[in-house]
Amino acid sequence: MGSKVIESIMGAVVLLVAAIFLVFALRQARPDVPTGYVVSAYFNSVGGLEVGSDVRINGIKVGLVTAERLDSATFQAVVEMIIDPKVQLPSDTIAAIASDGLLGGKHVRLEPGKARTTVATGGILANTRDYRSLEELVGEIIFLATGQSGGGNQ
Repeated sequence: MGSKVIESIMGAVVLLVAAIFLVFALRQARPDVPTGYVVSAYFNSVGGLEVGSDVRINGIKVGLVTAERLDSATFQAVVEMIIDPKVQLPSDTIAAIASDGLLGGKHVRLEPGKARTTVATGGILANTRDYRSLEELVGEIIFLATGQSGGGNQ
């Protein structure tokens, strides 16, 4: 009878530890709801940018991509971002899609301008640079290299 009590206590301890791990995992997995102001930017190509991707200035995270959609009139990709309220973006800020490396994900890189006016909530970042894939860049380099050296042999 003594061994059944020990087994019951050990079972309860195992269940308690499992419950603690479950609570910890749920807290870590649940993303914090970002606070700030929403801005949008229009791109011709977003190159695999995903909702939840970072928005960065000089490598520092200042926001989050909250939505992507296709503008039915212009057929451009509209990227909506939420920006930290402590970061007031100048109205001439440039938004660009950047890569985290060859195998990494994508993020929005913001390059603040020098304008005195700032982008308000719901504003649009008018200056954008589209994503250029590695294949496009290599193709352009090959085209330039072959165009310069083989251009006179026609």
